[in-house]
Amino acid sequence: MEHSPEHLPTTEAAVTALRALAARHGREIEVIHDIGADRTSRRSAAGVGVTTDPDGSLPHEAQVEFGGLPRVSVRLYPEDDALITVEGVECPDIARDDVPAFLRSVFGGLAHVRARRFPPGHRLVVPLPGDRAHHEHIPAFLLGPWLSRRIR
Repeated sequence: MEHSPEHLPTTEAAVTALRALAARHGREIEVIHDIGADRTSRRSAAGVGVTTDPDGSLPHEAQVEFGGLPRVSVRLYPEDDALITVEGVECPDIARDDVPAFLRSVFGGLAHVRARRFPPGHRLVVPLPGDRAHHEHIPAFLLGPWLSRRIR
């Protein structure tokens, strides 16, 4: 891949990059922002009614849904990582800087499913820059038409 990891220092920078990616691939995009420790999913230790982190900053998460097939959603967390879901397969702990490259692989047709005969199983393989790839187990009940067409 010719793309290098992008530095996305904030959730908003990541959302901007995802909007541009959606436009490039002709995909609709819907973004929901959760701002403040009382609204973000990973800030339960902040206390009741507390909206800021101890340093006074407002944590910012975003849920991004892409239209079309494959069905893709991205949950961007304040801790510089993301949860990407592709056709129901959850890919946790993706570095925020790797999210655009991950989605380019999915939307560009580079992501594929690797089948294993013994023990039987399937894995979603998403190539990333630098000869890396994200591998995720696919439960049998999630192997729908889009994923099945990408089996190698």
